[in-house]
Amino acid sequence: MSSSSVRLRGGDDGPPAGWRGVNWPRLLPWGLAAGFFVFYALFCLRRHGLLLTTGYDLGIFEQAVRGYAHAGMPVTPLKGDGFNLLGDHFSPILLALVPFYLVWPAAETLLLAQAALLALAVVPISRWAQRELGPAAAVAVALGYGFSWGVGSTIGFDFHEVAFAAPLLSFSVVALAERRWAAAAAWAAPLCLVKEDLGITVAVIGGCIAWRGARRIGVATALFGLLATALELLVLLPAMSPSHAYNYWDNMESAPGAQPGLLERLLSVPGHLLTATVEGRLLFFLLVPTLLLAVRSPLLLVAVPTLAWRLLSKNPAYWGTNYHYSVVLMPIVFAAFVDVLIRLRAAKPHWGRWATAPFLCGSVAVTAVLFPLFPMASATDAGFWRSSAHVRTVQSVLADIPSGARVAAGNRLVPQLTGRCTVFEFGWPNDWRTAEWVVVDTRNPMGWPLNGAQETAEIARLRADGFRTVREDEGVLLLRAPSSEGR
Repeated sequence: MSSSSVRLRGGDDGPPAGWRGVNWPRLLPWGLAAGFFVFYALFCLRRHGLLLTTGYDLGIFEQAVRGYAHAGMPVTPLKGDGFNLLGDHFSPILLALVPFYLVWPAAETLLLAQAALLALAVVPISRWAQRELGPAAAVAVALGYGFSWGVGSTIGFDFHEVAFAAPLLSFSVVALAERRWAAAAAWAAPLCLVKEDLGITVAVIGGCIAWRGARRIGVATALFGLLATALELLVLLPAMSPSHAYNYWDNMESAPGAQPGLLERLLSVPGHLLTATVEGRLLFFLLVPTLLLAVRSPLLLVAVPTLAWRLLSKNPAYWGTNYHYSVVLMPIVFAAFVDVLIRLRAAKPHWGRWATAPFLCGSVAVTAVLFPLFPMASATDAGFWRSSAHVRTVQSVLADIPSGARVAAGNRLVPQLTGRCTVFEFGWPNDWRTAEWVVVDTRNPMGWPLNGAQETAEIARLRADGFRTVREDEGVLLLRAPSSEGR
């Protein structure tokens, strides 16, 4: 037998020598997360390239991170000249983006960070499912979370600070289920730096820890969460807000002719669970990807604070499935799903994997059915990956604006400029009138903050005030203030 045939036969015994020490099963959750990161990143960057991102909210958050990077405070001119974003929502965790933003000072940095954070949340849930239920279960659960409508609605609407909450909650809730009390508390604590309401979620996690046995850690965690939220709502936010008060208390109050108030909405919640109201649809969409099994897990208690403030609010935007509000619920729901499946497998050991396989397959099927209803589905459209001539025209016009200028821009044009200019929303608030340049896309008006008629009237007023038309191409209008001529 030749030496070459010996080497060939030796190669059949397993992977190459350099790969034999690799723990392939351990890499599965990270491989799934990497795959989702690539998909999320491509999707978000493509939306931005198509001018589908907006000043409210991507532009606001880029200005905040830029403010941290260069001035030490998250000043956001889009909210008002000199407006400190810490007076709107308490999210100092945005400081974590500063090193990356200094490397690439652009809105794309925030979008890539959000993609990484949302993908990272896959790791603890799928790793737990793999360890207890096998690799097929890990893949199924990862697909359920990764393509969930809550995640899809988030990456389909700019960047938001709550992306940081997804991995923190995922690691914390899985640690809670595995009775690793200190880890559950440690992962939960930074949620208080993500947004002011999440301290209540930390308190619930602490309550669960105390209830299940570790009283000292649990009580300490619960008190920390409650005190953090109280401090943020009653002291820190009012101190940094221009109004010297928390700006969102009125979402829980009644006014003549307004939406029902807190008491009325509290009494109506049970009825929403059984009816086709907006709130009922939210709860249905939340639970149906787990075939309703998540309600059998005590881990779902961690979702109660977020659900409570949303369902009790009088703001209709909080009741539905749009925007980013549900992304903090997705890791909790799918961790609860895994928890129920593990207990089901333990209750029927003689069934083996067949005890959970129908539920996992059903969950993937429901996710596939829901997928076309939410923003990520646009990735399946070939046109999504092509830039139109109009998009190229807009980008050409924006390139004529000098860096460092003060610009009032249409909502979809704002995040194209916030990395290099001081930008205001065209038409709102009044600070926009101090801009040296005005750029709007009259062909594709967004309807906010001005409708088409109001936009036309404002443009006429600017021209009457001496603003000069620098360029007008395919409805994209660039004006320059007379006071900035010659600079």
